[in-house]
Amino acid sequence: MMLQFSEHEGFKEIAPVTHEFLNAIEGKSFFKTFKKTHRNREQLERCYEINCIDQELGEYAIKTNYYIGVDWVIQNKLPIQISPKIDKDTDKQTDYLKMLLHCMKHPEVTQEIKELVEVKWEEPKIEIEQHQDFLTPFLIIEFLGILRRIVKKGLKKSYYKVEHNLQSRVKGKVLVSKTIKHNLAQNKNLHTYCQFEEFGVNTPENKLLNKAFELSKAYLPTFNKLTEAKGLKDLYNYINPAFNQVATQVSLKEMPQGKSRSLFKEYDEALTLASYIIKRYGYSIKSQTKEKVETPPFWIDMSKLFELYTLSLLKEHFGTAVFFQFKNRGSELDYLLNTETYKMVIDAKYKPSYLNGRNNRDMRQVSGYARLKKVYDVLYNDKEYNKLIDCLIIYPDQKTGLKKITGNDLKQNLIPDYMNIYKLGVVLPTV
Repeated sequence: MMLQFSEHEGFKEIAPVTHEFLNAIEGKSFFKTFKKTHRNREQLERCYEINCIDQELGEYAIKTNYYIGVDWVIQNKLPIQISPKIDKDTDKQTDYLKMLLHCMKHPEVTQEIKELVEVKWEEPKIEIEQHQDFLTPFLIIEFLGILRRIVKKGLKKSYYKVEHNLQSRVKGKVLVSKTIKHNLAQNKNLHTYCQFEEFGVNTPENKLLNKAFELSKAYLPTFNKLTEAKGLKDLYNYINPAFNQVATQVSLKEMPQGKSRSLFKEYDEALTLASYIIKRYGYSIKSQTKEKVETPPFWIDMSKLFELYTLSLLKEHFGTAVFFQFKNRGSELDYLLNTETYKMVIDAKYKPSYLNGRNNRDMRQVSGYARLKKVYDVLYNDKEYNKLIDCLIIYPDQKTGLKKITGNDLKQNLIPDYMNIYKLGVVLPTV
């Protein structure tokens, strides 16, 4: 038995149809948390919570938050799956993969995709249908996006150890046992097994990336069923030639410890994702074809994904005029727009409350950001502190929202009772 719900649902009654459920939950309340960094501080947010209303009547209620994933309510007894939300009018589900793929179009957005997912590799796995696997395609799209940034810079080269059976010469360290076993014992007296260092791209790090890339490209046909695959094929065609001289025989134990230099800082995140993908499939491409798969418990932060999706929409039109996570003494704005025509503080809110209203707490928050002296200094070099800076809140709107953002859209919808604060709805991709 698995509990199944959609993200972002208010308290909803659970009808326990089996004694198995009642015996497992035992009148208790449950919740799972996601650790995230917000405004430079670590905090725990609840992915869901289950509360007991009346144990004798078997009444329970669940509330889901802005997370999708699979986890244990009670380990090895009762799993739960929370899927992307479904639009009630169209009966279509939010396509989180298209959102992530759109982010991958912009290298500067790709740099910000950390902390989107939390995987609990050490906990028991949960069996699900292949089509219910949210984790694998998410990791692969994220991985391919970072690989593109690495390939654009060029693969990192370094010295690495190799072994060769040399004829009539010796180089580096002589491997005596191998020379005796494979050469002298077979009357190959002119050959010597040697170990020495070479300089190039066939390093353990690049081998690990290539192994994960091999597993990823074998998974690509599956995306035809899940989402638009053209963008992924373009990514693959861009990345593939860079690994022509890199092998795939590698072990996770070969990876060096420590962080990469600033020039190759993408490697740290790429290697982490590569190890996730390899752990997911255990080095075997055949395991991707099963109808049922086992997945470790995991959670994906949809509010953070919406924040990055909004950033990619803004970057698409305004480019470098958009500053992301502008920081000032503990305050951290989502976006700051600085063009000759538009100077705005912009916030992304993954909330339904803006469809028919507003959130006064958000109004006060964005207004406070627009009063920061540092914001004035960035937007107005002439120190015009008497100006009232415009504010904009961007939120999901599947009915009247926009698929693209242009300058003409920013001030179309003024929020009543507030000066110079606007809201703008954007359409999320659906499947």
